[in-house]
Amino acid sequence: MRRAAIRLCTLRKGLLAPVRGLTHGFQYPGKDSAFHVYEAGSPIHVNHVRDKLREIVGASKNWKDHVQAMEERKLLQGLLVSSQDGLPPRRMKDSYIEVLLPLGSEPALREKYLTVQNTVRFGRILEDLDSLGVLICYMHTKMYSTDMSPLSIVTALVDKIDMCKKSLSPEQDIKFSGHVSWVGKTSMEVKMQMFQAQDTEYCPVLNATFVMVARDSENKRPAFVNPIILESPEEEELFQQGEFNKGRRVAFNSTSLLKVAPSAKERTAIHEMFLSTLDPKTISFQSRILPPNAVWMENSKLKSLEVCHPQERNIFNRIFGGFLMRKAYELAWATACNFGGSRPFIVTVDDIMFQKPVEVGSLLFLSSQVCFTQDKYIQVRVHSEVASLQNKEHMTTNVFHFTFMSEKEVPLVFPRTYGESMLYLDGQRHFNAMGAPVAWPKEYRVGP
Repeated sequence: MRRAAIRLCTLRKGLLAPVRGLTHGFQYPGKDSAFHVYEAGSPIHVNHVRDKLREIVGASKNWKDHVQAMEERKLLQGLLVSSQDGLPPRRMKDSYIEVLLPLGSEPALREKYLTVQNTVRFGRILEDLDSLGVLICYMHTKMYSTDMSPLSIVTALVDKIDMCKKSLSPEQDIKFSGHVSWVGKTSMEVKMQMFQAQDTEYCPVLNATFVMVARDSENKRPAFVNPIILESPEEEELFQQGEFNKGRRVAFNSTSLLKVAPSAKERTAIHEMFLSTLDPKTISFQSRILPPNAVWMENSKLKSLEVCHPQERNIFNRIFGGFLMRKAYELAWATACNFGGSRPFIVTVDDIMFQKPVEVGSLLFLSSQVCFTQDKYIQVRVHSEVASLQNKEHMTTNVFHFTFMSEKEVPLVFPRTYGESMLYLDGQRHFNAMGAPVAWPKEYRVGP
């Protein structure tokens, strides 16, 4: 089995990377050090991102006005096109945005992002990434004939978030940058990076890939988005990576354990685990004992309940996807901490599918479980479902996958039932989807 660990966040060829200091625009790191630079405006303050989104869609600032605001959005339906051919193509740099999170220069902002260990709350970073991804897509689909957009752009999938080995200090400024990297008929892939100030430069600390979808002004049906123009070999490579990502997701979904049986190798591994838990004294399939340094999977669970208040709504008056990710991450972090007996570090977030929107007023049930471990690594799966106050029926909205690294080696987790065995294999698949292991410096800390 391949060991897994964090993928380093490097300024890879083809990724639109901010220039030195991350002050104005992006560049392509090339073999001959010849950079194509786009002169962007000043970075947007992180507090203004949500304000800009409200302006673009005409969202209400007060909950009491939300019905009227949504009725006014219906009038924008006439601006939608019946074919993608009716939309002007856009360049990658048309959607490029930089956002400033001034933790160092604005200490008053620090409290919201601070952990008790004096690190940055990763859950808050997830919220900022989600908002930035939507704003980037609105820049790509901007209609210059009107101030308000007829599109409702929402997060469909968090494909991958890879952390780097640099520590996140709450006393140094952070900057985000991102742009649309791939476009389909009604969907867009967004690539984002996060940097933190270190001495006189900004160093990369995170890479993220999100997939957004466009819907009509009432958020009921798919809507077409602007095609993209590729202006260089680097952009061609980036677009092809988006095509590859799409194919990879389709292939991964087609082999889902919810659809097809495990492979022969996986079945053998599960049977060997089962045999290792049989009590040799009884020679019975019913008598099960744990091997040394092991924990039953059923004993690794944590649960939480959230009441979805209007305060956590997005610009379309559903619950903000970033809020859902933050709550899921914090529960997963607590699960990994409780299981491993030490503070875990986030390594990778991947394959977060937003299956159904969460309505304001819903009861949000989160269930977190360790489903795979190896050495110091802990794979945690969080299942999210909602129930309305009127209807007690539960519906799945999200499944989250988080990989953590503990400060010390953790116990093995053993499934007891067939269902848990499938969770174990699914967790193993997500774990093995990461790259080769690397050593982290001791100072690396990212708290919940």
